[in-house]
Amino acid sequence: MADYSRRKALMSGGGLAALGALVAAAPAQARSLVGWTWSPSGSVAGSGSGTDPHWVWDEQADPLLASLFDRGVIPRVNELLWTWERNDQPLPDGLPADLREFLEDARRMPSWADRDKLELAEDFNKRRGIYLNLANGPGGGILATAIPNEAQSVYYSAGGADMEDRVAKTSLFGFAVGSLNAYRPDGTCIVECVKTRLVHAAVRHLLPQSPRWRGAADEEIPISQEDMLVTWHTLPTFAMRRMREWEVPITNDEAEAYLHVWQVTAHMLGIRDEYIPASWTAAYAQSDQILARNMGPTEEGVKLTDTLLSQLAEQTSLGTGISRPVCNALARYLVGDRVADWDGIPREPFWDRVIPEAWPALVKFREGLIPLPLVPEIAWTLDEAVRQYILFYLTKGEETRIEIPTHNRPK
Repeated sequence: MADYSRRKALMSGGGLAALGALVAAAPAQARSLVGWTWSPSGSVAGSGSGTDPHWVWDEQADPLLASLFDRGVIPRVNELLWTWERNDQPLPDGLPADLREFLEDARRMPSWADRDKLELAEDFNKRRGIYLNLANGPGGGILATAIPNEAQSVYYSAGGADMEDRVAKTSLFGFAVGSLNAYRPDGTCIVECVKTRLVHAAVRHLLPQSPRWRGAADEEIPISQEDMLVTWHTLPTFAMRRMREWEVPITNDEAEAYLHVWQVTAHMLGIRDEYIPASWTAAYAQSDQILARNMGPTEEGVKLTDTLLSQLAEQTSLGTGISRPVCNALARYLVGDRVADWDGIPREPFWDRVIPEAWPALVKFREGLIPLPLVPEIAWTLDEAVRQYILFYLTKGEETRIEIPTHNRPK
C-alpha cells in the first residue's frame, strides 16, 4: 500500500458507482488539466469569482488563529469557550478582543437562511433519522478515510492519536446538525459550527509544522475550501443519493429543506457562499467533479478505517451480538467495493450477500409503518437513544466539547 500512490489509484479506472454517479476517476495531480469547471451561478450566492477552491482557505479565521498561537492564549481560550454551548448564549467574558469580534460575526446566520425550511428539515430528520445516522455516521466516516487529504489531516493531527475522542467530537457536530432544534435559540449547531471553524484554522496552522504530515501529504496547507466541500458531499449529498437508491419516500419540499440545513451549515463552517450548491442538481454536479479527483487509498486511511470499524463493532456488540464481520459488510454495502478495497475492509462472503438483500427489505417494512400515528415519534426516540448511547460510549460518560488543538499527533 505504501507505494500505491494516490495518482495510480485514481488513474486505475472506473467510476465511483457507490457514490451514486458514474464519475470518471482523474488524478489529483492533473488538477491543472481537470480544472475547476463548476459555475458559481449554481451556488446560493448566484455568482462569484470562479476561483478553484483548492487554492482558497479561510481568510478571516486563519490569521486570527496564527496570532492566538503566537500570543500563547489558546489554552485560556479553550477554558473560556468550554461553557459556550447554546446558540443564543452570550460569549464568555475574558476572550481576546479580536477573537470576540470574529466570533460575533461568525455566529450570525446568513441573510438567505429560511426558518420555514429549517423547521421542515428538523421534521425530516425526525422521520428519517435512522437512514441519516447510518449514511452520515458509518457511511460518511468510511468515505472520509478514502479521501487522502482528509485521512492524512486527521491521522497526523492531535485527534488521530485518540480516535475515540476524535469521533466523539465529530459526533457532537453531526448530532447538532441533525437535532430537532439545530438552529433554534436553544440549539447548539451554530456554536458547534463556529468551534469547528476555529479547529480547522488551528489545524491549518499546526499541520505544516509536522514533518510526518509534510512527507505524506500532497498539499502544503490542509483543509482548503475544496477539502471542506469534499467532506460536505460525503454527508448530505451521499445521504440523499443513498436514500434515493433505497427508495425512501421523500417529497420535493423535504429534499429542499434537508439541503437547506446543510447549506446553512456550510456557511457557518466558513465555506464561501459562491461554492455552496443552490440545488440538488448543482450539488450532484459539484460532487461528481470533486469527489473523483480527491479520493484514493492511503496507509493512513486503512489504519483509520480499521480503528473506526473496531469502534463501531464494539459499540454495537453489547447486547446486540453484532460482530466486526457484520460491520465490515455494512461498511462495504454503504460505500461500495472500490472504496472498501481502498480502505482495506475485508470481504465477508456471507454478510456481503445478506446485507444488500436485507437492508432494502427493512426500509420497505419500516416505510410501511411510518404513516401510522406516533410511529415517527417512536422512531425518533429509538434513533436518538442509539445516538446518545454511541456518544456516551465514546466519551466514557465524561463531558466532551470541541476544543482548539494545541499540538499535532505525538510521535
